[in-house]
Amino acid sequence: MTQRLHLVFGGELIDPSKNAFKDAEDIHIVGIFPSYETAFNAWKSEAQRTVDNAHMRYFIAHLHRLRDEGSEASSTEELEG
Repeated sequence: MTQRLHLVFGGELIDPSKNAFKDAEDIHIVGIFPSYETAFNAWKSEAQRTVDNAHMRYFIAHLHRLRDEGSEASSTEELEG
């Protein structure tokens, strides 16, 4: 069975109409969740907790969409460190 991992994160934005964080080092990582439902519940909880700050935003990133295990590795993954 394929895992569908989701990352929930957020922080204060420079401008509420854009998606640029005010301080990228201060991004709040809520966690990684095994389903969209659990990620949504975590997102909703954080969004409701910070509702009074118009500059705060939380997002759900679909980690399973970032990597396809069946595809060849990119050239940067092939580099030896």
